[in-house]
Amino acid sequence: MEHEVEAILKSVPQWDLRNETHQIKRGDFVREESNKQPWGALALRVVAMMLSLGALLAVATPVQASAAQGHTVSRTVIPMGRAVGIKLFSDGVMVVGLADIETEKGTANPAKTCGLKEGDIITHLNQEEVDSIEEVQAILQETGGEAMSIRAKRGEEEVQMTVQAVQCSTDGSYKLGAWIRDSMAGIGTITFYDPTSGVFGALGHGISDMDTAKLMPLQSGSIMFAEVSDVQKGAVGAPGQLRGAFQVEQDLGELYANTSSGIFGTWTGVELETGMEPIPVAQRSEVRTGKATIRSNVAGTEIKEYEVEIVRLYPESSGEHRDLMLKVTDEALLKETGGIVQGMSGSPIIQNGKLVGAVTHVLVNDPTQGYGILAENMLKTAEES
Repeated sequence: MEHEVEAILKSVPQWDLRNETHQIKRGDFVREESNKQPWGALALRVVAMMLSLGALLAVATPVQASAAQGHTVSRTVIPMGRAVGIKLFSDGVMVVGLADIETEKGTANPAKTCGLKEGDIITHLNQEEVDSIEEVQAILQETGGEAMSIRAKRGEEEVQMTVQAVQCSTDGSYKLGAWIRDSMAGIGTITFYDPTSGVFGALGHGISDMDTAKLMPLQSGSIMFAEVSDVQKGAVGAPGQLRGAFQVEQDLGELYANTSSGIFGTWTGVELETGMEPIPVAQRSEVRTGKATIRSNVAGTEIKEYEVEIVRLYPESSGEHRDLMLKVTDEALLKETGGIVQGMSGSPIIQNGKLVGAVTHVLVNDPTQGYGILAENMLKTAEES
C-alpha cells in the first residue's frame, strides 16, 4: 500500500512542557508560551496547533456529520487556491497519551486505571464543562486527591468514570497522568468561496490530532491572513512543506465545521477574491481522466494556476474520500516545490472550466502524485454540517 500524507502544514512538534518558556516557531510564525504541567508529568500544551501531519498513513477519519444548520451553497463558486492560517479550539480536551506519575508511594497512572484511552474527548470533570487545559488544571488542584467524575466522548459513545488524582512528588501538584490537547493551528489552502452565501471550504480533509489521528471536535476556529515565505521541496520519502507566517489578529472567516471532507466556515474579513470569477461545480459524472489545472499559493500571496493530470477516478463506494488521483505535470511547480507539498491541501482542481475537487494528500514515495476529493462532496458536507 502506498503511503500518503495529508498535504497540510503542521506548525509545531509535541513536547513535554517544563517550568520554562519556550519560543515556538514554524516558518515566520512565532509565539511564546509559559509552560505549565496541567495534567502532570504529562501535561501537554500544544500551543500552536497541529493540522495533522507527520507521516500519517491513509488518514481520512469517518465524517461526524451533525444536523443540518441551513447552510446553502451555490453550485457556482469561486475556486480560490489561497493559503491561509487556520486555528481551531476543541470542544472538550483530547487525551493524546498516558504516562506514569512519580508519587511518594511509587509510580501511578490514575487516568489509565480509571479507563481513559487515547482519543477520548473529556467534556466534564466533576459535572463542570471543560474546554481548555487551564480549566482542567484548576479543577484538579481544587479537588486534590478526592474522587472526581469524568465524562468523555469515545467515538459516538459517551463514557463516564470515577478517578482520583495523585500528588506528584516532584512539584506537589495533583495529576492524572494524561497528555491532553485543546487547540491546533497551521497553514492550509482555501478551495472555494461562495459569494452568495458567504460560505467557504478548505483543505478537503479534516483537522486531526497528530498523535491519535482522531478528528478534533470543533468548538470555535477561524482562518487568518497568511503569507508563504519559502518552500521545502518534496522528495521521495520526504514530503515537502510550505513555510509561512499568519496574522493571528486578522481573522478572515469563522469556522462552523471540521469534517473528513474539509473545514467549512463563513467569510467575515477583507475580500481576497478580487478579480476571480465564479465557475460551475462539476458533478461526478462530468469528471474525466486527463488534463486539468490546480490553483495554489506557493510564494508570498500570489495565486497561480498549474497543469496537472487526473490519472485515476475512484468509484463512489471506495470510501475514505479518496475520489481521484492526480499527477503534477507543470514544470514550474515541479521546479519550485517538487510536486505536492504539505500546505497545499485544499488547492482547487479545475477541468473544462468547472471546479472538480481539491488536492488532499501527497504520496510519500512520489511527491509528484497525490489524491483529491470531489468538489460536489465538499459542497454536500458544507450544507449538511
